[in-house]
Amino acid sequence: KEWKAGPQVDESSLHGAQVDKIQFDKVMGYIEKGKSEGAKCVAGGERHGSKGFFVQPTVFSDVTDDMTIAKEEIFGPVSSIIRFTDVKDAIRRANNSKYGLAAGICTRDIGTAVKMAGELQAGTIWINCYNNFDMAAPFGGFKSSGIGRELGEYGLANYTETKTVYIPMDGKY
Repeated sequence: KEWKAGPQVDESSLHGAQVDKIQFDKVMGYIEKGKSEGAKCVAGGERHGSKGFFVQPTVFSDVTDDMTIAKEEIFGPVSSIIRFTDVKDAIRRANNSKYGLAAGICTRDIGTAVKMAGELQAGTIWINCYNNFDMAAPFGGFKSSGIGRELGEYGLANYTETKTVYIPMDGKY
């Protein structure tokens, strides 16, 4: 499928550049690591264009739990397809990660999806969608994926200084 890369201010762009050369190099390093560890790159895997820090959306198959691309938060356009035997296996393996920022569930069985969402150790769960946000809903991860929450009422706590003041009311100051 054609995927338009460009500036994020251009509403027709579906994919923006990495924020800087450091992040670009980091993402490209993960892609190379995936290839060298035996994952099969089935889409993308290269720089996109010759200008800017664009990375082609990349999909790996034949990914195992011990591979770097399965264990790290890449923060770039890289997806890993990891086979599982059943729902319990998928939950166990997902929760085995030291991270827990977000998870995506794709299924026709909404009851199963809701059950999985309750068991997955992640701060945001998307069911049959991905990367949707609502400014009123909190966003943040579990485990090593951040501290606290952004957005929504919970996000305001980061900008709040709470103070407790005690005054004895017995008149003895």
